[in-house]
Amino acid sequence: NALVNMYARCGSMENAHQVFKNMSERDVISWNVMIAGYTVHGHGEEALHLFYQMHQERVKPDQVTFVSVLNACGHLAALKQGKQIHAHILRRGIELEVFVKNALI
Repeated sequence: NALVNMYARCGSMENAHQVFKNMSERDVISWNVMIAGYTVHGHGEEALHLFYQMHQERVKPDQVTFVSVLNACGHLAALKQGKQIHAHILRRGIELEVFVKNALI
């Protein structure tokens, strides 16, 4: 996770993705680092794609995941996807911290 994080923070998303892809075990932190990295560096579509892949692999997103993916939706003006993710949060009954509420605004 530290290596993926280093590449992502430096904006080297190709290298981050390569390390991520070759990880034998990925936890929610691994996914969060990649989703946040793509979002911060203007690759919102890739962030959303990873979020949906995360869901398919049955990794449960946490509040950090939701903040990053909602920010990606905002950068892309992807209102439909943002509403779907908001509905997902509500269905799961996730207690929204202030920073998640701010991401929804």
